[in-house]
Amino acid sequence: MRPLPNLHPTLPADACGARRRVLAAALGLFGGAALAGGAPLDLAQLMQALARTRAGEATFVERREVQILDRTVESTGRLSFQAPDTFVRETLRPTNERLAVSGNQVTMSRGGRSRTMDLDAVPEAAVIVEAIRGTLTGNRAALEKLFVPTVSGSLDAWQLDLVPREARMRGQVASVRVSGRAEIVREVAVQLADGDRSVMTIEPVGDARRAGDNARPGARPASPAR
Repeated sequence: MRPLPNLHPTLPADACGARRRVLAAALGLFGGAALAGGAPLDLAQLMQALARTRAGEATFVERREVQILDRTVESTGRLSFQAPDTFVRETLRPTNERLAVSGNQVTMSRGGRSRTMDLDAVPEAAVIVEAIRGTLTGNRAALEKLFVPTVSGSLDAWQLDLVPREARMRGQVASVRVSGRAEIVREVAVQLADGDRSVMTIEPVGDARRAGDNARPGARPASPAR
C-alpha cells in the first residue's frame, strides 16, 4: 500500500519534503462544466477574454478524492490573484494555511511559521500554479510553454484542458482542466498520475472585472481572495 499523502502540509525541514508539501498545497488550486451554445471558441479568443480581468477575489470549496481513502476530503477558503503573476490561496478549513506565489517565489505559511523558496525548485507544484496563473491572467505564452492546451465550448461555457508537455511532469500531474463562463474561472480539476483527483469550485466575490488601472502594480492581493 502506498503511503498516505500529506493533505495538509506543514513547513518542511528537508528539500524533498518541501517539494511534496508545496505540491499538496498547490493542488487546492483548480472539473468540467456543461458546454452551452454560442460560437465555437479558440485559445486566442479565450486568452483575450481572460486577460481583461486584471485582479479578482473568490471563495472556494475543494474536494479531493484520494485512492487509499474511502471518503472525500473537503477544504474551504479564499483565493486572490493580481496580474501579471501574483496568486494567493488561503485555506480556512480544516486547517489555516496560506500559499502565496509572486513571480518565481512561493511562500507557505502555517501556525505562525513561513517558508519561502523558488517556484522552479518545485516543478511539480509549478505546473499547477502556472496552469492557474496563466489561465486567470490570460497568459497564452506561459500556458503553451508548459502545456498542450485544448479549448472546447463557447464563451458562454468553456473548458480548457492542459496536459503537461514534459513526460516527467505527466508522471506527477496528468492534466489540469479549467472551466468557466466568459472571463470568469468557475472550476478547476487536477488529475494526478497516481489516480488522485481534486476539484475546486470557485465563487467570485465582488467585482471580478476590475480594470488594470484599479489594481496598483505590485500591490498585495486583498484577502479574501479570488
